[in-house]
Amino acid sequence: MVDGKALVCSSKERLVIEMLLLVLPCPIVCPLSSINCSIFDDPFPIKHNFYQPGDLLIGGIAFQVTYYNNPPSFLEHPTRMVIDEPGSITKNYQHILALAFAVKELNENPNFLPNTSLGLYILNSYGLGRMTFKATLSLLSAQQKLVPNFSCDNRQKVIAVIGGLMSETSAHMASILNIYKTPQITHGSCSLSKADKQKFQSIYQMVPDDTYEYRGVIKLLHHFRWSWIGLLANDDDKGNQFLQRIVPLLSENSICFAFTYKLPKMTYLKEIAELILHNFLRRIYFNNSVRETIQFDQDRELVSVFDLTNWVTLSNGSFARVKVGQLDPQAPSGKELTLAEDKIVWHKSFNQVLPVSVCNDPCQAGFSKTKKEGRKFCCYDCTPCPEGMFSGQKDMDACVKCPDDHYSSDGHHECLPKISTYLSYKEALGIILVTLAVSCFLVTTLVLGTFLKYKNTPIVKANNRSLTYILLVSLLLCFLCSLLFIGEPGKVTCLLRQTTFGLIFCVALSTILAKTITVVLAFMATKPGSHMRRWVGKKLAHSIVLSGSFIQAVICIIWVCISPPFPQMDMHSQPKTIILECNEGSAAMFYSVLGYLGFLASVSFTVAFLARKLPGSFNEAKFITFSMLVFCSVWFSFIPSYLSSKGKLMVAVEIFSILSSGVGLLGCIFFPKCYIILLRPEMNIREQIIKVM
Repeated sequence: MVDGKALVCSSKERLVIEMLLLVLPCPIVCPLSSINCSIFDDPFPIKHNFYQPGDLLIGGIAFQVTYYNNPPSFLEHPTRMVIDEPGSITKNYQHILALAFAVKELNENPNFLPNTSLGLYILNSYGLGRMTFKATLSLLSAQQKLVPNFSCDNRQKVIAVIGGLMSETSAHMASILNIYKTPQITHGSCSLSKADKQKFQSIYQMVPDDTYEYRGVIKLLHHFRWSWIGLLANDDDKGNQFLQRIVPLLSENSICFAFTYKLPKMTYLKEIAELILHNFLRRIYFNNSVRETIQFDQDRELVSVFDLTNWVTLSNGSFARVKVGQLDPQAPSGKELTLAEDKIVWHKSFNQVLPVSVCNDPCQAGFSKTKKEGRKFCCYDCTPCPEGMFSGQKDMDACVKCPDDHYSSDGHHECLPKISTYLSYKEALGIILVTLAVSCFLVTTLVLGTFLKYKNTPIVKANNRSLTYILLVSLLLCFLCSLLFIGEPGKVTCLLRQTTFGLIFCVALSTILAKTITVVLAFMATKPGSHMRRWVGKKLAHSIVLSGSFIQAVICIIWVCISPPFPQMDMHSQPKTIILECNEGSAAMFYSVLGYLGFLASVSFTVAFLARKLPGSFNEAKFITFSMLVFCSVWFSFIPSYLSSKGKLMVAVEIFSILSSGVGLLGCIFFPKCYIILLRPEMNIREQIIKVM
């Protein structure tokens, strides 16, 4: 408020504040006496100016008048260039009026500057850098004298300058005013870097930094959830500066710009007007006199609805147009066409039947179209869909692949769900294998019971009873572990199948190796002066069993830790079934387990074969040789059979190999002993054994 009267606008209020900032700390300068000097007048004075005398003179650089002329081409003298009539920028004229009004208010109010008046000296910059420099130098000189900081008469020099409106103008002014330490107050946008602010110590900004505006725009975009925008900028330094500052801010705030369009400086207003006009046209939406909606789509094409007309031939030879439907491109997908077929009148030659016009008959379901070479695309052959693919409609361009858990029907016109399969306890093969495993288990149990019953007989004692019991128990477990392979594969059963089988068979083979070595050492110890007596005993045999089994246990632990077996569904091996099976996890570890078993079997076979001619009725070397021969034959034939089988057959092959090798060990090693124990007890006496030896 000034004298109880409100100022006209915010720009006037700001200019009043600027005036107070300039003049309040300034001392009153006494008028200087006039002196004579020989300074010539300015040969090219700025015509568009405003001067108001006062005790204290305030300068101003305005941009209210401009010339629209071509830039210098340096091909002709500037004096020969044609300059258009000056044009006035009406919006900028209000800045001059506001400045004059502010000075008037201050001069009329005695409370602000008693006995002191303010003067104005405003020059036009024409929006050109060279004219801005000239106007600034003119403000620092006496009126009509282009000699800065020197006065030949009693006219005052400016104590401060207000301007400019644009950032470039402010920078040009500051480069000169800073030399003379003349204060400069900008009332327009003036984005200065930190280096420029340190360089130009005399400039004061009355407009906040543009960064605040940019951040406000970012918040506005986030509020409306707009993240795909376009950027318009002047094709000048200010426009480039705007892009350099706004683009990083947009990127930091997850906002993208689809395009960047630079407007030429001289055509800025024209381009904006054209943009506004384009925006207006794109938003046109009204109904014409026949109630048709008129509007443009995104491609600037008229949105319209098309009528479908049936030309009907009348009896007198004339034609009548009958509307039978319409086509609306803007309708939802699938509903663009509306047709009343009952209103259609076909030509009499068609007998009111829908005419057919195709190159060949349509392909039926289960077939797909195949292009005929050298013919148009509408002429084609029909090819049956391959296995695993189908076509459920006529004239399909290509067959569609069935999902992995489905298979194509016989006619390939649909997909049917695959049946899950695994070796079950309920099917015939599963029942047979379970029966064999249980039978082998029962027979082994009878053998074990027999040896326990006749444990004190010579034939049982002569062959190391503890190793015999360990071997029989391991065979019992071998027959039982085959049952893990029957039934639906689960996480636990898959983990136990191969590891349990490998460990149990390893114990059995280690026991057989220990028995073989024991037999050899026993006969070698009977020779006079032999030092082998110290090695004969249970400790050596048990050490062989433990060490052989320990190595296999380490292999199985590594297997389980690195890549354990797991259940999986094989959907591709058989076309109509899903095979539920156990994936071994690591094929290398699986064959390492089998390889170690083969190594133990080979060593046992070799030692037993070398000891087969040792004397004695109860020499087990011969029986072990035959048992290892059977064992190796079974598992050598297992590998190719296993690799060539799929699904439940592959599992059955492994179960059969386990049962066959177990029966081979049981039969070759223990059946001869059971024969003597049960049917030839007269041979199971100590005297008979000593006699033979």
